[in-house]
Amino acid sequence: MKYGLNSLVFAVAIVGALLLLPNVHCVKLKEKFKWREVSFAWPSEAAKQDALSSGKYIVHNNLPLGLERWRDKLFITVPRWKSGVAASLTYVNVSDGMSPDLHPYPGWDENELPTERNGASDEEGSKYLKNNATIISTFRVRADECDRLWVMDTGLADILGDAVQYAPPSLVLFDLYTDKLIRRHFFNSTLLKEDSFFANVIVDTERGDCDNAHAYIPDLGSYAVIVYSLAEDRSWRVKHNFFHFDPLAGDYNIGGVNFQWTDGVFGMAVGKRLLDGTRPVYFHAFSSTKEFMVSNTVLKNESYAQSPQAYYDYKLLGDRGPNSQSSAEFYDSETGVIFYTQVNKDGVGCWNTIMPLNADTQGLVDSDSDALVFPNDLKVDSEGTLWVLSDRLPMFIFTSLDADQYNYRILVGETRDIIKGTPCDK
Repeated sequence: MKYGLNSLVFAVAIVGALLLLPNVHCVKLKEKFKWREVSFAWPSEAAKQDALSSGKYIVHNNLPLGLERWRDKLFITVPRWKSGVAASLTYVNVSDGMSPDLHPYPGWDENELPTERNGASDEEGSKYLKNNATIISTFRVRADECDRLWVMDTGLADILGDAVQYAPPSLVLFDLYTDKLIRRHFFNSTLLKEDSFFANVIVDTERGDCDNAHAYIPDLGSYAVIVYSLAEDRSWRVKHNFFHFDPLAGDYNIGGVNFQWTDGVFGMAVGKRLLDGTRPVYFHAFSSTKEFMVSNTVLKNESYAQSPQAYYDYKLLGDRGPNSQSSAEFYDSETGVIFYTQVNKDGVGCWNTIMPLNADTQGLVDSDSDALVFPNDLKVDSEGTLWVLSDRLPMFIFTSLDADQYNYRILVGETRDIIKGTPCDK
């Protein structure tokens, strides 16, 4: 009896000590939505059957990729990797059940493909679009502080098949209160290079100064960033060596699939306003483990950004460590933490921006070899909730997905909770 009592006291002491340890990290992301295959909120069963029979809707070709939250809407993008994508820009309600239907945004008409291919110049970019609010194919979107949705429309459909460029790449802006089009800006052909590909958009604006917004669009294929000024309705191209991929970081092993990518600048995040009124813009190439930074004043000044003097304004912040390639990052102003995807680690990482950037200062807020296979996009909403979308993209591209398994997930976590016990909790 004495031995048993001592053992019990010892066990209680150990448990108490573990609970007090600062590096014990127990909070994980929780599943909010998941799908084996995504379904859509069709206007009628007849409309769905017509789409199935005509090939406009091929169920297993619809893969969710990007996300963004605004109030009760959670936007989900479905790029037209293959034929048969029912709608590329969609949303669900945050209050929906576990596997909700996707609603096209702003409606079905705006998500229909044109009947003709557009070989026109940027000035005639909307020639074959049903209307200027038409969305051909989008990878990522951003809802800004001024309640506008910025959509980066590639204009390209059936990317992995018989690729068709229906219209030049363009930025499409919607008023989120009215769901009406604000503006569409087609990129001038002089900004486009042979390998250009635009799959992300980052917005630099603040409430109270909405008209002076800028958008940064990384060109991951030809290693540049397109800057767009809303006030001037004009865009320009910025180049830098740091936008290129790292040839030593282009090898991936995800979900049993080995492949090589050469994607350049992709993840970007606008940081907190500094005392001098500027804001740091963090960025990294997809196929890289290094993080960089440049002031937003450099990117917003077209003539200076394209001058040789601007080269030294770009700074290397550090290296996240081996196998830390990342598809997306987002700066959380409340914690000062940048959250980023960890595609080779089936997880989500974090870095507190007040600390030096190296392998020891990086945290792993969650990792799961089932739920987080290829975390593709993430955002932090105005309530301090981190949203993460995982979609097993390598299997979708290089092998196949099992329709009997859950392939697509959206997970959530409160930022202050999920960084506890990590180096980011400073």
